[in-house]
Amino acid sequence: MNINVLRLDHRVKRDVRITTHVCLTARAFGASKIYLSGEEDEKLMKNVEDVVTRWGGSFEIAYKKNYMNLIDEWQNNGGEVIHLTMYGSQVQNVVEEIKSSEKDKLIVVGGSRVPTKIYKKSDWNVSVTNQPHSEVSSLAVFQHMIMDGEEFNLDFNDAIFEVVPVAEGKQVNIHENNEKINDF
Repeated sequence: MNINVLRLDHRVKRDVRITTHVCLTARAFGASKIYLSGEEDEKLMKNVEDVVTRWGGSFEIAYKKNYMNLIDEWQNNGGEVIHLTMYGSQVQNVVEEIKSSEKDKLIVVGGSRVPTKIYKKSDWNVSVTNQPHSEVSSLAVFQHMIMDGEEFNLDFNDAIFEVVPVAEGKQVNIHENNEKINDF
């Protein structure tokens, strides 16, 4: 199953940090692509592409002015749309059913106010708790659940930087042309 994310209504002056975190979370937890809608933000997109260059993997970022066209295209190609919201079915009650379908998933996370048409068009409106919190945390929890924790085993090919887990201190391997040249 291929997982993509759609971030609704990005606002350049207001949402750069949170949208960046949505992008980084999507990538780290196993999505292959993120689409941004709202205001186009070339600087943010370039920053995310730079993360992929330095930290590896094949994650993509794209801008979609008309997110409804993307949703229609996704569904017409056989994919499912999962909208993360505090007003949906509780994630723990529907995640197994969502995972049982091998269809590609487009996970939609809001920005400002989410239009009613998103709720109606989505195959699933899924609540990660019924309390206000961040789209970043909702995305992380949902991706963790849909991936069965396998995001911990993802391999980010062609990374320049590689963090090596250690109990104390920091260990980062630096690779050049797929060879380890330094660690600190």
